[in-house]
Amino acid sequence: MGSLDASLSRYPVLTDPRPHDTTLPAFMVSTTRGFLPRMDPIALLPPEFAPLESLLQRMPVRTASGEPGLLDPERPGSDGEGNDLKEAVLRELPDLTEAVDKYKDNLPLVNALYRDYSFLASAYLLEPCHASFVRGEGYGLGRDVLPACVARPIARCAQICGFKPFMEYAGSYALYNYRLVDPSLGLTSSNLRLIRAFERGLDPTSSEAGFVLVHIEMVKNSGPLISGTISALDTVLPPTTNPPSPSPPTYHNRAALNTSLHQILSSLRSINHVMETMWHRSKPTDYTSFRTFIFGITSQSMFPNGVIYEGVAALGDKPASFRGESGANDSMIPLVDNLCNIPMPATPLTEILKDFRAYRPGEHRAFLEWVARASEEGGLKEWALGLGGLENGDGDGEEEEEEEEELLRESRALWLQILDQVRDFRWRHWCFAREYIIKRTSHPTATGGSPIVTWLPNQLAAVMDEMGKLYEKVGGGGGGGLGVEVERIMDLVARQREMLRKEVRKFCEERGVEVEGV
Repeated sequence: MGSLDASLSRYPVLTDPRPHDTTLPAFMVSTTRGFLPRMDPIALLPPEFAPLESLLQRMPVRTASGEPGLLDPERPGSDGEGNDLKEAVLRELPDLTEAVDKYKDNLPLVNALYRDYSFLASAYLLEPCHASFVRGEGYGLGRDVLPACVARPIARCAQICGFKPFMEYAGSYALYNYRLVDPSLGLTSSNLRLIRAFERGLDPTSSEAGFVLVHIEMVKNSGPLISGTISALDTVLPPTTNPPSPSPPTYHNRAALNTSLHQILSSLRSINHVMETMWHRSKPTDYTSFRTFIFGITSQSMFPNGVIYEGVAALGDKPASFRGESGANDSMIPLVDNLCNIPMPATPLTEILKDFRAYRPGEHRAFLEWVARASEEGGLKEWALGLGGLENGDGDGEEEEEEEEELLRESRALWLQILDQVRDFRWRHWCFAREYIIKRTSHPTATGGSPIVTWLPNQLAAVMDEMGKLYEKVGGGGGGGLGVEVERIMDLVARQREMLRKEVRKFCEERGVEVEGV
């Protein structure tokens, strides 16, 4: 059993997200809003940014009115080469960095400006790639210079908010990119609309809108996941009272742990249920039509020499390279990885996973790091599973011992069911990659710059390996008494591991790439 030093105090998770406090970052961690922003995103920009607003409204392939926009290379009057947005930006957009500084103390507003400049930056850099893709010529080359009128404001917004100066999943494309039709109805599916879009996303029935909104609705369920995580860790964190009370009610209390694990499991099931709706809300045949605009710079053929950010002193004259928007930068599954201390293989693919950590809001990163440390140093996994950690109680009397054994079996079953929800999430993500991308394009990398046929299997195989090892350690299949549900899960895991191995090998052979880490 590990021991925690006094420096590892409880993480300041919010119970009140303080939606009207403009001095706090838009993204924190709360038991009510989870990993969503503390308040609904700001949709309307201050009047100084009217030129930016005008460009963003005219930018999508299909605008809010349904008319062809600047990114449509087939619209009347376009040269078909993907230059319309570029010409409009250079003609109309002043450098509004000083206007950004005017609002630097209003962090949610600067986050909105970051979102909007990141949409414009990605569209500007990838506009010729979209035109090339529409012509059936692959992605071609993106632009390797971001003009100062975009580069300087996005760099300043990113500096203030703690993001990279490029489109990110939480801060711009997905989690800070929705508005409510009727604020009184809250985050219901029919009440959500996108603020910004590249293709047809301003139409709520489009595949682009469905793709983004499903992510928002998944993260809507993260509040109970965070609550369960905190209460589970409370069972291994030492008391905070000074002096410590002799018998804290939740410290090393297995009944309290199991209640927490039930909450985590329920939250993950809700998240996976929403994730499954992606199939009909964002069609596999439509994904590549808007995917072009969420690619990054790192490891992409479109940017062999990186991108120069004009006028950004912090980057000098050297080309910059950033990873693209990716749902892999969401914080929910990494939270469970850290809580359950799921080991990842020592492969280059895992190094990419670690690199993705830098593309999350700062408060999310800090919270995930705290959870990892608290779980490991507190020995949560060993105690929860009864693997040589602290035993429960004094074992006085046969009834007490029997009750403790029953609680331990419940802990073990819940732990494996939680890991199964992580497996289910990653298996579905792999199925999305297979059906939406691998079968429809030969481009070798995902939007975040990871190898498309090996990266997701790296994490999926890791969680299935962990499930198999733990199942054996806790006596599964040999009288461990973990129940029919766990037996069914482990049977499925055995079949999926073999299926995954065959699929990855097949795709690697077809594409001439090496099987790594799977």
